[in-house]
Amino acid sequence: MAGQFRSYVWDPLLILSQIVLMQTVYYGSLGLWLALVDALVRSSPSLDQMFDAEILGFSTPPGRLSMMSFILNALTCALGLLYFIRRGKQCLDFTVTVHFFHLLGCWLYSSRFPSALTWWLVQAVCIALMAVIGEYLCMRTELKEIPLSSAPKSNV
Repeated sequence: MAGQFRSYVWDPLLILSQIVLMQTVYYGSLGLWLALVDALVRSSPSLDQMFDAEILGFSTPPGRLSMMSFILNALTCALGLLYFIRRGKQCLDFTVTVHFFHLLGCWLYSSRFPSALTWWLVQAVCIALMAVIGEYLCMRTELKEIPLSSAPKSNV
C-alpha cells in the first residue's frame, strides 16, 4: 500500500530524540518559571523546588508559588508538544512519559517515593492541562486546509 495517507514507519531514534527533547523543554521551562517566581519574591532558587514533593503545598507561600510554576510550565510544555511532536494522537503519550520521568527524578533526588497528596494533585492537573492543550493545538494545525493548487490566482 504505497499510496497510503500518512503511513507511519517505526522509528525508535525519532521517538527517543523526541522524549529527550520534551524532557529538556520540561526542565528548561520549569527552571525558568521557578527562577522568575524566585526573582519576584526575592527567594533563593533550589533544586528542592523542582524535585522535592514536600515543597508543594497550599499552606506556605513558597509552596503556592511552586505550584503556580508547575501549572505555567504545563502550558509552556503544551507549546513544546505543538512544535516538536506535532501529532495530536501522541500528545498524551509524551505528556505521561515526561511526568513519569519526573516522578523517577523526584524519587531519586529525595530517596523516597513522593507521598504528598498535593504533589500528586499538581502532577495530575499538569498532565491534564499539558495533554489537552497540546492536543488541541496540534489538532488545530492538523485540520488546516491543504492548498491543492500552487498556481497564482488571477484577479478577473
